[in-house]
Amino acid sequence: MRTPRFAELLLIHLSEKSAPELAPAAQTERETMTDPTGEFFDELGRRGHEPMLRKATGVLNFDITDGASTAHWSVVVKKGDVSVSRAHDEADCTLTTDRPLFDAIVKGEKNAMAAILRGEVQIEGDPELLVLFQRVFAGPAESTRRRETAVAGRSS
Repeated sequence: MRTPRFAELLLIHLSEKSAPELAPAAQTERETMTDPTGEFFDELGRRGHEPMLRKATGVLNFDITDGASTAHWSVVVKKGDVSVSRAHDEADCTLTTDRPLFDAIVKGEKNAMAAILRGEVQIEGDPELLVLFQRVFAGPAESTRRRETAVAGRSS
């Protein structure tokens, strides 16, 4: 019979394991809860409507590589209404890059279009949709304040 102490010791043991030693499902769940990429897509999905995408309609797939694994996100945009899933749907535009770069893009440390021009991000399909979508990526602090002020002025 297992005792409550067994469960406590098991939790301590698992918390000491490094990420590669964890089961893939546990690792994926942990990544989506703590990394900038997962937080970005979670927040975007919770908003449901993004005013900066009011002129955009289409499906964007994001394939984010991390070593040997690839995480998939699908974002469906319809005139500002946004839904996010982990599916790999048929897309109008697919963006492929590595996790550290995409983390930097969503944190506003790197510019998505500059990364595309440098060849660090690959796109397939309709680039206009990605140009419209890049508005939701964080920008440098001053740029973000100007954008929020502009959006607030349009909605009042």
